[in-house]
Amino acid sequence: MWRSLRPIGRSDASGGYRRYAWTGADADCRLWFRMQAEARRLDVETDRNGNQWAWLGDPAAGDAVVTGSHLDSVPDGGAFDGPLGVVSAFAALDELRARGVSFRRPLAIVNFGDEEGARFGLACVGSRLAAGQLTKEKAFELRDADGISLPEAMEAAGHDPESIGADPERLARVGAFVELHVEQGRALDLSGDPVGIASAIWPHGRWRLDFHGEANHAGTTRLVDRRDPMLPYAETVLAARRAAELEGAVATFGKIAVEPNGVNAIPSLVRGWLDLRAADEATLSATLGGIHTAALEHAERHGVDLALTRESYTPVIDFQDALRDELARILAGSLGKVPVLGTGAGHDAGILSASVPTAMLFVRNPTGVSHSPAESAAEDDCVAGVRALADVLEDLACR
Repeated sequence: MWRSLRPIGRSDASGGYRRYAWTGADADCRLWFRMQAEARRLDVETDRNGNQWAWLGDPAAGDAVVTGSHLDSVPDGGAFDGPLGVVSAFAALDELRARGVSFRRPLAIVNFGDEEGARFGLACVGSRLAAGQLTKEKAFELRDADGISLPEAMEAAGHDPESIGADPERLARVGAFVELHVEQGRALDLSGDPVGIASAIWPHGRWRLDFHGEANHAGTTRLVDRRDPMLPYAETVLAARRAAELEGAVATFGKIAVEPNGVNAIPSLVRGWLDLRAADEATLSATLGGIHTAALEHAERHGVDLALTRESYTPVIDFQDALRDELARILAGSLGKVPVLGTGAGHDAGILSASVPTAMLFVRNPTGVSHSPAESAAEDDCVAGVRALADVLEDLACR
């Protein structure tokens, strides 16, 4: 499975992946998912929001056990973030069948659409729509860097955008959702454990800062006459780092757009996107406040206007104690005491946690690197993850 998935959407130049929502690479990933499901005699369907489901048993029976993740990527992302959970889900089903177990609850494997938000700027679009956390109206406003709207992209890929929206009936069929994911940090590497259990997802969000200045000639405009938005933007990037260090948060400016974007032109607009995460909402709020205040001060000093827009926000998510503790009990027999750890990364499991009982398993990442071609996981650890997931699914769906 891993060998067949690995080439899809891979850039020869960077070695990373460019699997963006509703593109050719995304279509190839969806075809791969369908082929894997059909090879295992699973019933495949795509829901109204573009999420793929592969069913063993009758979905209408309810109380289903669901596992899976996503197949899309960030720009030049790694091979494991998302796909490891989908590959492991199919492999866990193979393991359960090899064990000869009988299923008493329906089982589904899911591939959520547009989890990374790389194309339209909002993460977890597929699961947010299903859970009613993103309205159809707001979804229709999303546009990519080329100005193509989400509904236009969906329609071009053969999906009806008019059908998107909250899907409570589908989620009501789910009794538990367990997502396996490569760890996006080094906690397991430092503890020496191949597998961990998630305790919570940090609150996190994305904000857009628009610095509006005045376009002018780079060679003839005196420094004192300039209203250059690049200067307060650059100073705000440094201020964000200082604020995050002070509050114990993490702040990142990883995307920027400049107009008119000419080498010999002073910009009229610098637009930067801030990714901000912290262990609790008070810390996140304090860090954002510090960054915003600094940005306003720098903008005013350079004669530049500033607009701050929140594009997405996810509050702290504590995974359900009962299901989390059940996973720990199940895995104690084979792995002993499994570490429980929080994460600063967002996931579909976090979005669904408000609607269905959810839990997460992490597989060790020896470097801690993620959202990069250097992202990795050892084969032995991946196998340990599959066996752990199979143990969990067997206990939840077969006993």
